[in-house]
Amino acid sequence: MFLQWTPGEVRCSGDPVEPVMMQRPAANLRYTKGSIRQAYHFRIDDEGRALSVVSERGPSYTAVTDDVGAALTASIFKQGAPQSDCHVEYRSTVTPLDQVPLADLYLYTLAPADRALYSAAQKRLEATPGGCMARPRPAPLRMSFPDFDRIPASPGTRDWAMVGYDLDAGGHPVRPHILAGSGNGALDKASIKAVRDSRYVDGARKGCLTPYWLAAAPLLSPLSTPPDQKPANAQCAGELRWTTTPRLIYPLAYRRRSIEGWAQIAYDVAPWGETGNIQVLASEPSAAFGQQAMQMIRAARKEKSPTGASACVETIRFVIGKAAPSEPQDEPIILD
Repeated sequence: MFLQWTPGEVRCSGDPVEPVMMQRPAANLRYTKGSIRQAYHFRIDDEGRALSVVSERGPSYTAVTDDVGAALTASIFKQGAPQSDCHVEYRSTVTPLDQVPLADLYLYTLAPADRALYSAAQKRLEATPGGCMARPRPAPLRMSFPDFDRIPASPGTRDWAMVGYDLDAGGHPVRPHILAGSGNGALDKASIKAVRDSRYVDGARKGCLTPYWLAAAPLLSPLSTPPDQKPANAQCAGELRWTTTPRLIYPLAYRRRSIEGWAQIAYDVAPWGETGNIQVLASEPSAAFGQQAMQMIRAARKEKSPTGASACVETIRFVIGKAAPSEPQDEPIILD
């Protein structure tokens, strides 16, 4: 079954708030019988960004791979109108795979949430009219690509274009056109040119498909600086060295959307170097960064010491670096 998410009305302090743009959460292929709901609490800053995003079930429930919370974090509200105590509920609709609109299926196959079920969606695309997508597919002799560095990307969301075309007897693409996409005009134009410049083995075919997608532009970390929350009774002077350096994988849904963030973590260190009593002091723009940072500190180890340490505080920044469009950098940075 194909699971898609639709946000309900956004309310802040009990009053309705009209978003400028609500990002659409990624769909899932999932075996389920009924609708599912997910609700979030958050605030809106002066720039119109959704911050302090947390599931109504609490920070510990936050799923770092769940795109619903990430989509809310990437949504845009009116600037100059900060709001507090905001709430929105998302509900899912379940559609049999053979009834899903092809445009939704195209988008899902670009970044499938569950690769075990990816083949089911792919089989439907192989059966599209024209026969070009049926196996064996036309072998490429030359594949051209857009110059992604020259195309403006959208913050917090991937741009994409699915190009449809036919092949003439000499393997030349003809009549290329955009079947579906995110609406990035520059990417659409460059994608059509890339298909037109490609070549395939001889043989006329119809109904061919080629997708192109562009990684999201980084949605920068909130400008607010983490407050100095080091407890007065902290006994962490003369910092112990890390023997197992903190390291983690960027929260997957936020990595895909190139959303940056930070978390401030407090923890104790046992004499043998194990970390414990780990707490999130603050995290932005979502609780997902705090939960991921806790896992980082939990898996790390300090050097042994006679007494250990207590109430240590680390600020961890999650930064998207410059990399290939398909693989944004996801290396968090620790700032003592």
